[in-house]
Amino acid sequence: MFIIIGLVVVFGSIIGGYVMHHGHMGVLMQVSEFIIIGGAALGALVVGNPPSLLSRMIKELLALLKPAPFGKAAYEELMQVLYDVFQAARREGMIALEAHIETPESSEIFKKYPNFLHHEHAVSFLADTLKVLLTGTVEDHNLSEILEMDLERHHEEAMSVSHALTRVADALPGFGIVAAVLGVIITMGSINGAAGEIGEKVAAALVGTFLGILLSYGVVGPLATALEGRARSEGDYMSCIRTAILSFARGDSPMTSVEFARRNIEPGDRPSFAELEGLTRKRAA
Repeated sequence: MFIIIGLVVVFGSIIGGYVMHHGHMGVLMQVSEFIIIGGAALGALVVGNPPSLLSRMIKELLALLKPAPFGKAAYEELMQVLYDVFQAARREGMIALEAHIETPESSEIFKKYPNFLHHEHAVSFLADTLKVLLTGTVEDHNLSEILEMDLERHHEEAMSVSHALTRVADALPGFGIVAAVLGVIITMGSINGAAGEIGEKVAAALVGTFLGILLSYGVVGPLATALEGRARSEGDYMSCIRTAILSFARGDSPMTSVEFARRNIEPGDRPSFAELEGLTRKRAA
């Protein structure tokens, strides 16, 4: 929703100011400029990125229309998931988790938390790490290195979409200049024409520069920044799981492990200690 509001403000401010200066909207409606700039940007995107990334880009851009998935409610549910898993392991032994981590989608623990179960990478990250702990052959420092490597690779993949859009945003002013230069070439070919005709062609050429800069700094660049923020928030969510697992692996109690995870959450999304106690007591009951 905020994405739409922001874009409305951007275009509303620019068009509103333009009209206030007695500008004519028809002058800005240069279809050929849209085709040159938009087509060049799309072509560059296709040339520089694999089809799988383009498909992800569409999905992630559409996901921006939905609320951010990693807010306080998501972290509260994560605290409950971690506490339930660690409590089951402490009470019944690690071997009791085998059925849950082999098929998380059918686990009685995970099915109680549909939002967490929806985050496939978080589920696999937790389940795969618990499988490693179940073998009992990995030392703490090695486990930390494994988890850190996993998160780094996932973060690089998550950031690839925003990086691709950022490169397009950087190129759009250049494509705008290309469109403007082509417009100037057309204008020079009609230099003997009427002054009004030449003025229209120059205006059309300048629209190309205008569109390239506007789309770069007003649309594509902010969208890339928004995607980067979503990727970073997912990385923070995964880091919270990592902190809890490492704490539990070294022998801390379930409550202590969850508290370590809570301290790893950004203050704006972090449940208070009293709220954490309430959540864990509810699960214990």
